[in-house]
Amino acid sequence: MSDTHTVVLVEGLSDKAAVEALAGRHGRDLAAEGIAVTPMGGATNIRTYLGMYGPAGRGLRVAGLCDVGEEGDYRSALERCGLGSDLSRSDMEALGFFVCVADLEDELIRALGTDGVEQVVDAEGDLGSFRTLQKQPAWRGNPTHDQLRRFMGSGSGRKIRYSSLLVEAMELDRMPRPLDLLMEHLDGLVRT
Repeated sequence: MSDTHTVVLVEGLSDKAAVEALAGRHGRDLAAEGIAVTPMGGATNIRTYLGMYGPAGRGLRVAGLCDVGEEGDYRSALERCGLGSDLSRSDMEALGFFVCVADLEDELIRALGTDGVEQVVDAEGDLGSFRTLQKQPAWRGNPTHDQLRRFMGSGSGRKIRYSSLLVEAMELDRMPRPLDLLMEHLDGLVRT
């Protein structure tokens, strides 16, 4: 990390996989640009990681993604580490922190559409497993979108694998807003 000037803080490995896949789609090698995508092992660790890498720590630029449910924790952590006060969502975005509605998987499924996601699931040989989930009493009759979110989170490593696959399958102009804005933010940091 000695050449690193920016750390992108993400909740987990699936978010990291999505960010790196999108960077690859743009022909970018974030590590070579001095940008480290760092999974924190859960959003509740944001204060620790901001303390480690932010102004009071290594003094690196920080950016990241969070789920809407953790927006308040992120806002509070950004304020506590000296990156602003009374931050609004647009203030957070100006700092490089972008909020996913529900979570990144929800964003990806909405952007690609359930039919598109099912095509990716089928191409991976998992459509039978998904159909089995759809038939379970707890999931029968639920919206396909919700079933797909559950499916992504239910198998070992599935969420990580599918986050990058969904990014790869999507047209760049349909990318979820938080991912798009994060990439634009990182592009701006490299140019400065």
